[in-house]
Amino acid sequence: MDMSEEINLAVLAPLIIIQGILLIVALIDWAKAEKTNGPKWMWFFLIVFVNIIGPVLYFLIGRSKD
Repeated sequence: MDMSEEINLAVLAPLIIIQGILLIVALIDWAKAEKTNGPKWMWFFLIVFVNIIGPVLYFLIGRSKD
């Protein structure tokens, strides 16, 4: 392993950890929510398949204020 691979891993590891935490927290909140802004199934797919942006959008737009 050369120096460039070590640097890339050092940069990517925190992003992967943040993505995992966001994904888990968003899915837990989504599962507990009785209703969302929009179809609940749509938010599931956005959270799971749209990497970091999906969970962030769910917390900003998808959560129902009720």
